[in-house]
Amino acid sequence: MTLGRCFAALLSAVVFGWGGGAAAQTLFKMGHTLTAGSHFGVGGAAFAEAVARDTGGRFRVQLYPDGTLGAERELLEGVQEGSVDLAIVSTGAVGIFVPETQITDIPFLFRNYAHARSVLDGPIGQEMLALFPKHDLIALAWGENGFRHLTNSVRPVRVPDDLKGMKMRTMQNSLHVLTFATLGARPIPIPFTELYSALEQHAVDGQENPTPTVVKSRFFEVQKYLSLTGHFYSPALVLMAPARWNALSDSDREIFRHAAKLAAIAMRNEVDRMERDSLALLRSAGMEVTLVDQALFERAVTPVYADCARRFGQDRIDRIIKYRE
Repeated sequence: MTLGRCFAALLSAVVFGWGGGAAAQTLFKMGHTLTAGSHFGVGGAAFAEAVARDTGGRFRVQLYPDGTLGAERELLEGVQEGSVDLAIVSTGAVGIFVPETQITDIPFLFRNYAHARSVLDGPIGQEMLALFPKHDLIALAWGENGFRHLTNSVRPVRVPDDLKGMKMRTMQNSLHVLTFATLGARPIPIPFTELYSALEQHAVDGQENPTPTVVKSRFFEVQKYLSLTGHFYSPALVLMAPARWNALSDSDREIFRHAAKLAAIAMRNEVDRMERDSLALLRSAGMEVTLVDQALFERAVTPVYADCARRFGQDRIDRIIKYRE
């Protein structure tokens, strides 16, 4: 057992009491990289509220937004080692640790939000959650980041050729890097916590994220053009350190699973709300919003589909594409 895991196991037995007759309370740290007011922040708050309510105050979840506990890769490593109790992370980073989840990063795989959510909430998504323990992670539920779109400070992007030579920040995810290289861009993986300054200093020309993230992270201050590509659907995950999970009773585990499902609902509701409002907000902030020829983008990433078929199996990909509730 690593030193981090030993510490986490010991910490799980520590309780914090206030006053002689006050009930004992166990503290859990939950981190994410977005702002407290983001969809991740809303989901985290829903999780913390449910845990406190349903355990009668025995457990308290303290939220650490804005990458306070590290970038997503660092959060994942912390959860594995037990130095971070809980985290909300996007799947773009998770694929490094649980390669099977990278199937969700295939460009243009999901038709719309209803399709993506039904796949993840159904048998396919639950089968993927069951893979996490062998990678020293406990996956409690699928949350949401949203459909990803392009922004940049160089020119409007309407067709793939407009991306030629553009320095695009990507997540530290091999499939994301491959996709943008195939489109002719120069993909540069950068942690999200360093992205704003990279855009501000022109270390990269553009980035890709859901519009709620563009709003909450104020990328409109350092980006001029938004292109509604919807190239990736980006799920999120509510993860827990195995040491903390193993220390819970069966009934408390059910409380944490239920809290994670409520967090997922809260995230999705916030994404829906922000999707409705974000374009008007970004236009009012001075961004130029352009539609794209999506069929051209889909044809341009055909080599990525061939690579994905070899990597994941065409039958698994088809199972997602053809899924109906």
